[in-house]
Amino acid sequence: MKAKTQTPDGMQEAAEPHFHGHRQRLRDRFMEAGAGALSDYELVELVLFRAIPRRDVKPLAKALVARFGSFAEVVAARPERLREIEGLGEAAVCELKLMEAAGRRLARGEVGKRRALSSFIEVIDYCHASMAYAEREEFRVLFLDKRNGLIADELLGVGTVDHTPVYPREIVRRALELSASALILAHNHPSGDPTPSTADVRLTRDIVEIAKPFNIAVHDHLVIGRHGHASLKGLKMI
Repeated sequence: MKAKTQTPDGMQEAAEPHFHGHRQRLRDRFMEAGAGALSDYELVELVLFRAIPRRDVKPLAKALVARFGSFAEVVAARPERLREIEGLGEAAVCELKLMEAAGRRLARGEVGKRRALSSFIEVIDYCHASMAYAEREEFRVLFLDKRNGLIADELLGVGTVDHTPVYPREIVRRALELSASALILAHNHPSGDPTPSTADVRLTRDIVEIAKPFNIAVHDHLVIGRHGHASLKGLKMI
């Protein structure tokens, strides 16, 4: 609903809602200075603009960041949790999940287009973008050829907040199907703490032992937290 303003001749005309100017200013700042110039809630506002065109979304954006913690955690939140926020409709939930999907596709494209995974940082960045903010444990495997070229990236398990059922023989069987020469294992800790558990180390060693007779190397097992990671190879646990 547009507000009414009084003109000098006594006629009334509809005025633009106050937040329209704010939206344009925010878009201009984003395009001119980049995402680094905006706070997390302002980035959420930008995502919500299209889904909620006739309402000031700043309070809603602030409520989302307060609830989930950051922009990344807002877009990674499960749809059912997003729907708990008053005022957030299905169109807005869809926009947020689309943003998450775009980020994952972009990260996957960056890894895939290079083919050879020669940079450890590239792998970490990709795994972090893919799973750091997931609310349940996910276990994925990067299958590599003899030149460390990426053959496939597959999510092989989704579990609870602290456990994912993983079967070492199934991982090696899949590696043989793909003619993979090496693997990089990765899973997330939704708690945020990337410290490997005893079970993580035991699982990794089991996969190493089963893969060895087939000349399939396990380059590393990465544990991804929200603000860091752990490398079992770097920690000399494998």
